[in-house]
Amino acid sequence: MLRIVSLQLIATVVAGVIAALLGGWSAMFSAVLGGLCCVVPNGIMAVRLFANAHRAGGASPAAFFIWEFVKIALTVALLFAVAKLYHDLNWFALIGGFIVALKSYIILLFRH
Repeated sequence: MLRIVSLQLIATVVAGVIAALLGGWSAMFSAVLGGLCCVVPNGIMAVRLFANAHRAGGASPAAFFIWEFVKIALTVALLFAVAKLYHDLNWFALIGGFIVALKSYIILLFRH
């Protein structure tokens, strides 16, 4: 799972570079922030599930569903915070960076 999160981070950086070439600095920051709105909650969930799997009781389905809910809530909160706090927001780049980070695991599927 941590491999997927690191791939999402790399995809976010690539999306930021492409957005910078196409739309300038505000598009780059918007794309990176959009990607981070996906990467940060996924990273937190991956670390917590990894920690739960190595406890004495092992991983439980309840822990997965609780952390999935936390991940979704944190993603929505981060997107809302970016929309409110970043005044030069490029919505197209934000959503593009978010989608690129969200769907970057497909690269791992093609690898196998």
